[in-house]
Amino acid sequence: MTPPPPSFGANSAAARDIANVIHPYTDLVAHQEIGPIVIERGKGVRVWDDTGKEYIESVAGLWCASLGFDNERLAQAALTQMRKLPFYHSFTAKSHEPAIDLAEMLIARAPVPMSKVFFANSGSEANDTAIKMVWYFNNALGRPTKKKIIGRIKGYHGITLAAASLTGLPANHKAFDVPLPGFIHTMTPHHYHGALPGESEEDFATRCADELEKLILKEGPDTVAAMWAEPVMGAGGVIVPPRTYYEKIQAVLKKYDVLFVADEVICGFWRTGNYWGSQTLGLKPDILTCAKALSSSYLPISAVMVNERVFQGLAKQSHEIGTFGHGYTYSGHPVPAAVAIETLKIYDEMDMGAHIASVGPHMQSELKRRFADHPLVGEVRGVGLVAACELVANKETHANFDPAAKVGARLTKLCEANGVIARTLPGDVLAFSPPLIISKAEIDEMLDRVSKALDELTVQLRREQIAVVS
Repeated sequence: MTPPPPSFGANSAAARDIANVIHPYTDLVAHQEIGPIVIERGKGVRVWDDTGKEYIESVAGLWCASLGFDNERLAQAALTQMRKLPFYHSFTAKSHEPAIDLAEMLIARAPVPMSKVFFANSGSEANDTAIKMVWYFNNALGRPTKKKIIGRIKGYHGITLAAASLTGLPANHKAFDVPLPGFIHTMTPHHYHGALPGESEEDFATRCADELEKLILKEGPDTVAAMWAEPVMGAGGVIVPPRTYYEKIQAVLKKYDVLFVADEVICGFWRTGNYWGSQTLGLKPDILTCAKALSSSYLPISAVMVNERVFQGLAKQSHEIGTFGHGYTYSGHPVPAAVAIETLKIYDEMDMGAHIASVGPHMQSELKRRFADHPLVGEVRGVGLVAACELVANKETHANFDPAAKVGARLTKLCEANGVIARTLPGDVLAFSPPLIISKAEIDEMLDRVSKALDELTVQLRREQIAVVS
């Protein structure tokens, strides 16, 4: 057993964590020295650690606790279902009311006509499932070579083997031996960093679409099966695509009969101001994946929605084989499904769209007012209730800081010291995705605390004369 750091008692929760737990997205060596923040309880948009320190959760955990951290209706929905039917599966034509009702609700709320729903347990599983469905579909159509999958550089779609291959972030690839063969990536639609001098958003979008077409032609249209896109890219930096981008890339995909998959794991359920990010940004997907806010993340559940064309391909192939040989023990688990049903009902009863129409523009305008001219901030971007501030070493050239300076990680710690659980993404991007229930006053309080942290970081960097990356 690794001895705990001197600041922790030998039997404290932090010491036991160090001795026994492997943490996602964590420097495992540094963790042995520093230890965790142990979160003990939550209420509304706030959480408290085991020392009693209070924090505003600026990213809703992992973009996901949409209804905050103490919703009694969701707890009661889980308890009621636990007592009635605590588990049943959906293999071999078995079903139960929660899965049936939830599928019906999702189809009714889909951004474009959808036919059927498959349930899984995480965004990664949903995207892995959709990848397998795309392959299965093309086999059904007698197109055994049409299997390549296009992601985007800086896109994020999960961490299972196939989803990690689709993801376009180096940290998810290095030393894991991914991407697997057959996964290719096109350019990031980020005007701030990707545009040529004087290039408008519309012209940049045209170039993105041209590059996509060149990639498809290079690989061979008869080998390219599908493209994945988050309406707003999340973990890659909260990147809002340029105007006309989706209109233009969807025209390319249609031209070469390439399926379009919308990854709504972060954007779904009002995050961008509409029920789906697809509605905000103009996506018309053949397949849609969702998770996170589907249950406000109170219990694990995700879903894959497919249109009628895709479903008919799946049905044909399963009939020829005798079964659709895919599924998880917990697909459509009745307890998470019951919680998800209650979550969707709460969104409707709260008139969540009207709430986001009020607090979303407030957060976006306050971020720009407070930080757009800050000496460390190069770009403030976002839509609805998701946003980011990108820190740069040179505002004129958009040059980022040397990664070795760990500017983003330092800002995260300063935010924590000032009472905000924050998340910085690669490229020193500070993300904001608070619980959807947040009020304007709570947004202001959150940004007051972040402002203090950012000013403290500015003083530190000036004292250290941190170098610019050219």
